[in-house]
Amino acid sequence: MFHGIAGSGGVGAGEVNPKYIFHEFVRTTEEYDNMAELFAVVKTLQALEKAYIKDCVSPNEYTASCSRLLVQYKAAFKQVQGSDVGSIDEFCRKYRLDCPLAMERIKEDRPITIKDDKGNLNRCIADIVSLFITVMDKLRLEIRAMDEIQPDLRELMETMNRMSNMPPDSEAKDKVNLWLTTLSGMSASDELDDNQVRQMLFDLESAYNAFNRFLHSS
Repeated sequence: MFHGIAGSGGVGAGEVNPKYIFHEFVRTTEEYDNMAELFAVVKTLQALEKAYIKDCVSPNEYTASCSRLLVQYKAAFKQVQGSDVGSIDEFCRKYRLDCPLAMERIKEDRPITIKDDKGNLNRCIADIVSLFITVMDKLRLEIRAMDEIQPDLRELMETMNRMSNMPPDSEAKDKVNLWLTTLSGMSASDELDDNQVRQMLFDLESAYNAFNRFLHSS
């Protein structure tokens, strides 16, 4: 397979450079991992759609889970999109992935519970889930400037406040509001330090879990 590739760094002509083999191995392994992740997300979305149809999951829990999976799908598809895979339809055909319900959700880009009106409760749930993930992903990507984090966090708080059935003293709201207060005391160009990023991620994970517990109990 690698015959005839010129070597370097002490590798003779006609021999394979071990660094090249390692690089190709890592690249190929990553490609398969990315495809497996996309495959798993689509299959999970298909299973969720079936569970909702069979009334095995509540509308609120379904909306939150579906919204999270759609965000994960977009991230996973970006990792595999290229010369080999041009669209999700092509990916499904190539790997014989038969998930019509998941494909419908992906094409509509919203849970089946969400209507077009922005005041819809399920729209609020979907937006809250998406904003939680967006802020946490930014922090993990080392995007930590105040003016890059605060707008999404403020929108998250405002969206939670629009849910009239969500208690004002909920754990999710308390933790988000705590960091809004912290960010409001910073200049636009100020950045969170490593300890603050770690703590904020921990608090947002806790807030997100608390929000899901609220959906489960409501």
